[in-house]
Amino acid sequence: MSAKIRVVLVETSHPGNIGAAARAMKNMGLDGDRATLYLVKPAQFPHEDATVRASGAIDLLDGAVVCDSLDEALVGTTLVFGASARTRSLPWPIHPPRECAKKISLEPDESEVAFVFGRERSGLTNEELERCNTLLHIPTNPEFSSLNLGAAVQVVAYELLMARDEVHTEAETIDRDSPLSSADDIERLFTHLEKTLVDIDFLDPENPRHMMRRLRRLFNRVELEQVEMNILRGILTSVDKVVDKKVNE
Repeated sequence: MSAKIRVVLVETSHPGNIGAAARAMKNMGLDGDRATLYLVKPAQFPHEDATVRASGAIDLLDGAVVCDSLDEALVGTTLVFGASARTRSLPWPIHPPRECAKKISLEPDESEVAFVFGRERSGLTNEELERCNTLLHIPTNPEFSSLNLGAAVQVVAYELLMARDEVHTEAETIDRDSPLSSADDIERLFTHLEKTLVDIDFLDPENPRHMMRRLRRLFNRVELEQVEMNILRGILTSVDKVVDKKVNE
């Protein structure tokens, strides 16, 4: 595995859990220039409890990137996996950590992949999970399913380590015509798409969420390449011009 990994922790309430996540990453070789810890609006950081729980993984804490939003943490990433402890009302692609790790192991070197973990008590919101290509679910005892944050990161990091060391007898990398679109490019597509669909009266501007959620699921499942993204944005721009022309006639 040569893709760069971001472990993204969203609004972590206890700094000790940040340290535990850093330790889990370093235990499994997620450090150096191939892995970075991202923190979205942590309650307290830096903090002594994080340093103590890191148990020597201070380099990951020192190199942690603190962000004001999930969008900021995902800029430049091409694949995003969101950890979810439960299924959601709208079906979304969902895989265990082993399948996610195997998929990443086939990505080219320039890929940047994010694993997003939510709040200790409530996890990720539906809106945050919609920013992800795939939901990641760690199978557990259904009668005692809650994992603490450090343990969840440890499981994912372990599977990434195993996938890195595995010898693949099939294709070495996924064959694509162009690189995958970044998460921020995808978000700009959704913004443009929603505006255009409202302009042509396809989408109710007072209640766009359900339809847009289904469209997000569609495009996240496809994993758009940059060339495909450019085609779609070009189509939307052409539609916008036709709409503007009719409005001005």
